[in-house]
Amino acid sequence: MSELMRAARLHAVGKEMVVEYVERPHATGTDVVVAVKGCGMVPNLANVLANWETWYPQMPLPPRPAIFGLDPVGVVHEVGEGVVNVKPGDRVYVNPGRSCGACHACADGRQQHCGYWTLNGYFGYNANSLKMFERYPHGGFCEYMRAPQSALVKLPDNLEFRQATRLGYLGTSYAAVKKLAPLAGKTLIINGATGTLGVGVTLLALALGAARIFAVARGLPLLERLQALAPGRIEIFSNLHGGTASWVKSRTRGIGADSMIDTLGAVASLDSLKDAMYGVRRGGRIVNIGGTAGELGVDVKWWMDEQMELIGSVWFTVSEAIELADLLRSGTVDISVLQPKSWPLDEINEAISGVASGDGGFTSYLVEI
Repeated sequence: MSELMRAARLHAVGKEMVVEYVERPHATGTDVVVAVKGCGMVPNLANVLANWETWYPQMPLPPRPAIFGLDPVGVVHEVGEGVVNVKPGDRVYVNPGRSCGACHACADGRQQHCGYWTLNGYFGYNANSLKMFERYPHGGFCEYMRAPQSALVKLPDNLEFRQATRLGYLGTSYAAVKKLAPLAGKTLIINGATGTLGVGVTLLALALGAARIFAVARGLPLLERLQALAPGRIEIFSNLHGGTASWVKSRTRGIGADSMIDTLGAVASLDSLKDAMYGVRRGGRIVNIGGTAGELGVDVKWWMDEQMELIGSVWFTVSEAIELADLLRSGTVDISVLQPKSWPLDEINEAISGVASGDGGFTSYLVEI
């Protein structure tokens, strides 16, 4: 007889998720089964469930009924006969990035360039993602999930499960910060600095040596809380009170910052991004990780003459997640300022609608299994 497990499943767009019993997966080949202890709750999930197929019909959601859940953590429960270097009992984060594993990009460690790149438990990037969803149908909102051994990141002993569910956002921030390397001694604009990605970028940029951070957002209370992390290195600005570019240049003798990371979310205005990017100095680098949508009118003559670099950065590799885990293990990156807010699996729908109830990027939302 099949063994059963509890899972939260979405049966139709616009409907609530239903917690029900489904068949428990088993491990074969190079796959493992993880007993899920918790899964991060993406603040944007309600938008994805309600609007994604209308906004981005070319980027498929998993076929329904679907088990969502982007940032699972747990304990390895079962391993396939081809698994090496992973054993039952290992505490792990399951990177949801899925790719074919066989193309040139995958072999080169650039999985996000693969034509099958998919965020498991969330959405895909083209029709090929449907094959990935079929192969790995479990997101993290269930008791057990099957995943490739190559997706696992072993957790340091000093990182509890509730903290570890933040690794998706922290990993995305870390991949962006790495693209600015070397950051030591440099200046950085963080646009959307008080959101979930923005706070992560701030913590990582401080740890990796940024000399000055220009933190930009709307609300002053959270900006002031962010500045308190490093008052001598973080300067704050509410873009409700003026233009970001002119403010940054006023703080840098008219030169501008060395680089910028934009973390604004899917429904944010592009005007803020466009304004802030003109606060970057000649030859600077601008990385976008937030997912803001729409066409951005950029003066390509400025882009050429100023030798600017505009980079899109999606998610992060398992290799980068392992590096991040080591930074957390050593205490180089301290995430103790991030406070978890959790719901049990039975309250999955309350969790989806409750992600605006915390303190911006200082709150980590999760479902505990």
